[in-house]
Amino acid sequence: MRRDVFALLCVSVWINYMDRGNLSVAAPALQPEMALSPTQMGVLLSGFFWTYSLLQPVAGWLVDRYNVYRLYAAGFAIWSLAVAAGGLAVGFHWLLMTRLLLGVGESLAYPAYSRMLTAAFPEGRRGFANAMIDVGTKAGPALGTLLGGMVIQAHGWRAFFFWMGGLSLVWLLPWLRAIPRHFAVVHVAGSAPSSQAILRRPAAWITFLGLFCFNYAYYFLLTWLPSYLVSERKFSLRAMAVYGALPFCATALASLLTGAWTDRRIRVGSGPELRIRVAVTGLLACAAMLLACATLQAAPAAMTCLVVGFVGIGLFTANAWAITQTMAGKEAAGTWTGWQNAIGNMGGVVAPIVTGWTVGASGSFLTAFAVASAMLVGSALLYSLLLRSRPSPSGAQV
Repeated sequence: MRRDVFALLCVSVWINYMDRGNLSVAAPALQPEMALSPTQMGVLLSGFFWTYSLLQPVAGWLVDRYNVYRLYAAGFAIWSLAVAAGGLAVGFHWLLMTRLLLGVGESLAYPAYSRMLTAAFPEGRRGFANAMIDVGTKAGPALGTLLGGMVIQAHGWRAFFFWMGGLSLVWLLPWLRAIPRHFAVVHVAGSAPSSQAILRRPAAWITFLGLFCFNYAYYFLLTWLPSYLVSERKFSLRAMAVYGALPFCATALASLLTGAWTDRRIRVGSGPELRIRVAVTGLLACAAMLLACATLQAAPAAMTCLVVGFVGIGLFTANAWAITQTMAGKEAAGTWTGWQNAIGNMGGVVAPIVTGWTVGASGSFLTAFAVASAMLVGSALLYSLLLRSRPSPSGAQV
């Protein structure tokens, strides 16, 4: 993969996560203006994941068989228009439709990332490449929260939606000029492992369910953190923009450093199972810190725990997709990723709704944080089981 194409791909991930998180950033201003209940807000925050998760297997099948670069551009165009359309919303149902369309467009993203990176990078370089992608998944929300809070305070939430949709469409121009005109599909017809073959593998289900548990906690944070900071910690929109962005910055830095370190260790002789051990450590650290954040009264101490917890997220996310790519191999990376994201992102369907219900019922985020911590512990236990699978760089697990 040429450097300019990889650089554009990394930038696109920033935009991806700014776009999917824009409703969360706008929620403190949008919710009272539209008189939306916490339960309705939970449904809206969840709606993106309905189409996003359900279309993952289809997206994985497509990217393993057709030009992944052009497919990604098509998905990007769809979700950019969906974001801009959110600025025209007149009520709950309009917003829900735009979130569903956003999920349709972004469903191609992770299978495409996995397909491109597995084809372009060997095992000993794949951790850093995945970490660069992961930086965008954390730096994007950080930048979106920071800029979004300022734009919304100055111009309103509708301007923020229009601005984000337009920025996304601009990115398409250099991408369409830079991508390879032809992309060779690695496998010949009939040689790629089928979905059925992947679904029969215990290791695949461990990654599917492990990602589900992690995503429950992560998407709870991604969708509800701004509201938590404003409603429970009593931060202003400007303070929310800063304190909501800082944890994601910590994750991005931790992910980048972890990806580079695990690559180096693997190149000098460590096995791919090193990635699993580091990922499990990050999950457990995050679980402990989130629980501490929810129970501490002093805001500085709670925010410190939150940032440390997000460092743990970086340890996990720097390695999670590299683990999957090693297990799947080049010929099945897109399909495996599609199924893993389909099941894993059901956590994103459940978490916003459950959180909205518990916050509405209790008037507090304490239960929501406790459930998220428990899910992270569950993910750590599941990924620990992969150590028995002894993943090999050849992807022979499929």
